[in-house]
This record gives sequence, structure tokens and C-alpha cells, in this order.
Amino acid sequence: MKVGFIGLGAMGQGIAANILKAGHGVIAWNRSPAPVEALAALGATPATKPEDALQADALFSMLANDAALHEIGLDGLLLDRAPKSLVHVNMATVSVAFARDIADAHKRRGLGYVAATVFGRPDAAAAGKLTVIAAGAPEAIAKVEPILKGLGAKYAVVGNDPVQANLFKIAGNFMIASAIETMGEAAALLRKGGVDPKVFFDVMTTANFSAPIYQIYGKIIADQAYDKAGFKLSLGYKDAGLTLAAAKELEAALPLASIVHDHFTEAVANGWADKDWSSLALLAAERAGLKR
Repeated sequence: MKVGFIGLGAMGQGIAANILKAGHGVIAWNRSPAPVEALAALGATPATKPEDALQADALFSMLANDAALHEIGLDGLLLDRAPKSLVHVNMATVSVAFARDIADAHKRRGLGYVAATVFGRPDAAAAGKLTVIAAGAPEAIAKVEPILKGLGAKYAVVGNDPVQANLFKIAGNFMIASAIETMGEAAALLRKGGVDPKVFFDVMTTANFSAPIYQIYGKIIADQAYDKAGFKLSLGYKDAGLTLAAAKELEAALPLASIVHDHFTEAVANGWADKDWSSLALLAAERAGLKR
């Protein structure tokens, strides 16, 4: 299959490379040229402008937020240059409102559209071990499903409306952020009492909390390894805002989401936007009067 790819950030680079490894042709575009050059070395065709990436059977995009998709025109003008046979697979975490707008923009133009959000850090993207959550019209999903299944260790279709995949991702990231908040507070309590958090997380993530999220972030928090960001705190802050916006639109009371969002706001105000989003634990430690 001929695949266009827009957005070669930390996640997009690994995903696009795996599409190449699966034997598909990839036409890649990115704002900065270095990631395109790296992918071209693996066999991709560089695109000089975004519309070049649309001249394919499918377009995959992995961009940071609503604004990035809008600025490139993937909710409007750029789509006018796409062939009618194109299926666009949007992998970004976007707001529910924007998810609805972009789905409508594709529908008005007769273009296929699938939301395929993912869970996993850049190392999981590179290893093809993401969790992939898709939603969209069955015929659109069928066209790109072989590629999507090759990107992850877990794949699920959650509905015919692309918005459902975006809501799924928002809810999932809320759970992860809440777990990080809990682990951070527990670690602060332990340190205040003279107990080594490394021992605590080693025991707890082997026994009661053996899920990867607790294992990965428990280790980061125990090691206080916040400076190398697999997922930036600024993106966690954005996703926490998306959770509150979705809760407001759907009239769902989420009191914990408000607390987590407030803590992200404080962490960003501290100048930690480029740290890993597990820096919520650093905030809990500082509140407890602990120094790093």
C-alpha cells in the first residue's frame, strides 16, 4: 500500500518506520527536515509539501494537538487536494469537539476517515508494541486495519464514529495521569517516613500493581528521572484539559480530573513543561517539603 505520513515527532518516527518495515511505500512530510531525512534513509520518499503526502492510498498523521491539525489544513483546505479514494488515519489525541469537526470535514468531502489513537511511549512505538484504538466506518477501517494491527501488541475497534476513539484515549490518559498522581503522593509519604520508594515500587509492581503503567512510572518516580521526557508534561497538561472539556460537554462529574488538571497547571507554572509528565510526582514531593 502507498502510505502518506505527516508528523514525525517522537511517536510518529517509530510508527512510520514500522509501516516501512511492513513493506509499504511511505511518503513522509514533517515541519522540520531532519526526521524526514532519517526516514528517507530507511526507504521513505520525502514530501516537499503536506499535499504530497495525500497522494496515496492512506494518509497517517501524528500531530500534537487540534491546532497543529488545523494549521496544516487536515480539517479543511488540505483535504480538498486529496483523491476521493484516500483514507485518513488520524492518530493524534484531540478534543472531542475537534474530533467531531474533523470527522465532519472528511464526510463532506467523501473521504474515508479513521481515528486511531495509541497508548505507549516512543520506545513502544519503535518496537511496534503500542495499544491501538480505532473507530470509524467499517469500510474505512478494513482498508487500513492490516497496518494498524502491525503497529501494536493490542488492537481494538471501539465504534463506527471516529469520535469514540478520541474519547477512549482521553479517558485512558486520565487514568494514567491519575495513577501517576497516586504514585507520586505515595512516594512522597514514604520518603517523609524514611522508606525507600524503590523498594516499595519493586514490591508493589511485582505483586498488587503489576500493570506496565505502574511498573514504568513507578521506576521513573523512584529514580526521580523526570528530565528525559518520553511524554512531555505539556502534553499531559493538554490532555488533562481535554478530559475536563469532554466531562463538561457530556455532563459527567469528574472531581479527580479537576485535581489532576490543577496539579498539571502548577507544574507547568513551575517551568516543567518539557519534563516527563510523571513530574506530577515531583510536585507532590515538593509539597511534602522534600528536595529532589
